[in-house]
Amino acid sequence: MLPRPHKLSSSADFRQTMRKGVRAGSRTLIVHVRSRAGDTIALHGGPRFGLIVSKQVGNAVTRHAVSRKLRHVLRGGVDKLELHHDVVVRALPASATATSAQLAHDYDAALRKALDKWRTTTS
Repeated sequence: MLPRPHKLSSSADFRQTMRKGVRAGSRTLIVHVRSRAGDTIALHGGPRFGLIVSKQVGNAVTRHAVSRKLRHVLRGGVDKLELHHDVVVRALPASATATSAQLAHDYDAALRKALDKWRTTTS
């Protein structure tokens, strides 16, 4: 599990990250990144993450396994982001058959692309 300070918990946070953030994808997932740096709310706890693993990925057992793998990947990547980042990871159907290593590789690549897009839009 991710510690509470690193979780996106409200649907409004998910919506804002997906609508106002930048996104990048891979074969197994799509990563949405948004910065809260300009928000008036206090920043604490570090980057926050949210997962979307829909029924398109598979049955409940498959979705739960994908979620577990993705949480493990996200936990290892907390130090790659700044405190003000919100990240939503949406699993695609191909993630059902992907290994943890493949998901980690795809997440790293998509996150790098999304952060590059974010940096070009803010500069």
